Amino acid sequence: MESYCGLGNFTLPLSAYFDKVLATEISKGSIKSAKENCVLNDIDNISFVRLSSEEMTEALQKKRTFNRLKDIDLDSYAFSTVLVDPPRAGLDPATIALISTIDHIIYISCNPETLARDLESLTQTHEIEASAIYDQFPHTSHIESGVFLRKKSS
Repeated sequence: MESYCGLGNFTLPLSAYFDKVLATEISKGSIKSAKENCVLNDIDNISFVRLSSEEMTEALQKKRTFNRLKDIDLDSYAFSTVLVDPPRAGLDPATIALISTIDHIIYISCNPETLARDLESLTQTHEIEASAIYDQFPHTSHIESGVFLRKKSS
């Protein structure tokens, strides 16, 4: 599962490692481009849905039904890995609670402060296996971070 998938820049290459992928994004234009990207790259194991992360959490917890999911059987997914690439505000508490149940978390962040805040919660259930910082925007104060977390053994 991926939340905040944008154009599918992470979704498409990572989809080769999974049988099926569910990717969400709130932008109609981004979803349209991600679907076109799949066609151009002959990838057919990704379902893109226009939902916010909060809405996806509600759908997976069966708190709310979404017409945009009418053609997707959520029960057919066995999520082993989630990739999140949230906006600068980081993750909302409901999304943190949801992804805390998934074995592997890949967290891409453009804000070290909200990443640190979210990791305080996520490291209660997961261990950090690897991390990296990327200076994608030289001569600015902006950095990208990536963290891979694995669920702690019981």
